[in-house]
Amino acid sequence: MKSRYFLSHGFSGKAKGFRVKAAILVFFVVMTGYSPGWGAVGCDLNDPDRDVARLFPESTGYKTVYVSVAQKGGESLLLRIEKILGDKFHGIYETIDVPYTIYEIFAGKKKIGYIHGVNQKGQFGGIQVFLALDPEGRIKAFYIQKMTSQYAGKLRDAKFGRQFIGLTLTDLDLYDVVTGKASGKVSAIKNPVPEAEPDFRAALRATKKNLILMDEFVYSSNPGRIQK
Repeated sequence: MKSRYFLSHGFSGKAKGFRVKAAILVFFVVMTGYSPGWGAVGCDLNDPDRDVARLFPESTGYKTVYVSVAQKGGESLLLRIEKILGDKFHGIYETIDVPYTIYEIFAGKKKIGYIHGVNQKGQFGGIQVFLALDPEGRIKAFYIQKMTSQYAGKLRDAKFGRQFIGLTLTDLDLYDVVTGKASGKVSAIKNPVPEAEPDFRAALRATKKNLILMDEFVYSSNPGRIQK
């Protein structure tokens, strides 16, 4: 049930035609919005087969779906997301055309959950925060795939990630991403590294952003979702 998409280009002819073909390729890349060195930055699992099996042991397959804020609602959707997040989108990780990859997880023909990751700016570099979610939007697993920090080990530890299990967007609504103040269940999440407070708060912001995006992209059309 895995769904993959590939784009390939074949070039032939004499060397003198290379410049023309290269120019055509660059034009195509720019026009389609994909670029190896600039523009929107997406977030994919490094090893989907391994990670899907680890996060959903009961799964038999998965499908990848690609979506962006620009595609799903444009500027009005971006403004709504920012309002719920309580902060503005900024930087290369949060442009309106960022391609988000949603992994739909199946057991046979039944959809049993999702995996979705987001990029977030940390204190020393990018952080990739993935969430495994059940069909109602509850966090089954929290996973930091990448983090540039000397304290990454403790924030990527499974003990830290287990604190997020069971949380929903309703819970993260009570977290202020600007001030770092929290109430409810989120206030119980402990930072294992006080020296890495900026990265701890970045991880929480990424979690809230992740849940908001999934609510807009997926759960808003599911009548059984957990309401905000």
